Amino acid sequence: MGVIETLALGMGGAWASGVNLYGTVVILGLLNNFGLLDLPPELQVLGSWWVLALAMFLYLIEFVADKIPIVDSVWDAIHTFIRIPAGALLAAGAMSGLDTGMGDGVQTAIALLVGGTVAAGSHFTKAGSRAAINTSPEPFSNSIASVAEDVAVFGALYTVAFHPVVFFVLFALFVLLLVWLVPKIWRFIGQVFGNARHPSVAYAQTRAQQASTGTGLPKLNLSGAGGSALPPSDKPKLPPE
Repeated sequence: MGVIETLALGMGGAWASGVNLYGTVVILGLLNNFGLLDLPPELQVLGSWWVLALAMFLYLIEFVADKIPIVDSVWDAIHTFIRIPAGALLAAGAMSGLDTGMGDGVQTAIALLVGGTVAAGSHFTKAGSRAAINTSPEPFSNSIASVAEDVAVFGALYTVAFHPVVFFVLFALFVLLLVWLVPKIWRFIGQVFGNARHPSVAYAQTRAQQASTGTGLPKLNLSGAGGSALPPSDKPKLPPE
């Protein structure tokens, strides 16, 4: 493999593992076994049919879990400790066949750091997006996001294998999206959970916003009989004399 192909494999494998590790292992292993991609010796283990069988089994579990609200976020939280190290190892394995003249130890350390950073970026982008999506009451957006992520992973690995230059263009666009999107996602999540921890603050903010826009307060059902009643006013009513 040339320099561009090796770099594309390292960065592409790390990025894809941050989104869907098991799908990444399956695709890279199958591409290697069918002679469509020549993996470096350190990554030849991905072509083992035992590894592929396990990866396919875990991918099927993730395929289901990834489409269930809340379950997908729990799954992502657990895989924070799996996807990022795996992405670092994939990058290091890919870069092992590249002679940069820096020495094996230095080259491996750099590959681990860069690969882990790339995998962390794609993983936290996915996890943050899913956490934001889970604030929506409808369940269909989870399935749509899950399918879109799988398509993105398969498409990225396709460009890694057959169009590495195209991959780098797409990767640059992802980095720009990452810089713009991630702070907004985590700020939104922080606001949601912050309001959940302090409902009185959320209520006061809602009343202030409605007062500034001139809208009335929503009616609250306090009777439990399906009717509606207004929330208590600021001034308590005195009993009749």
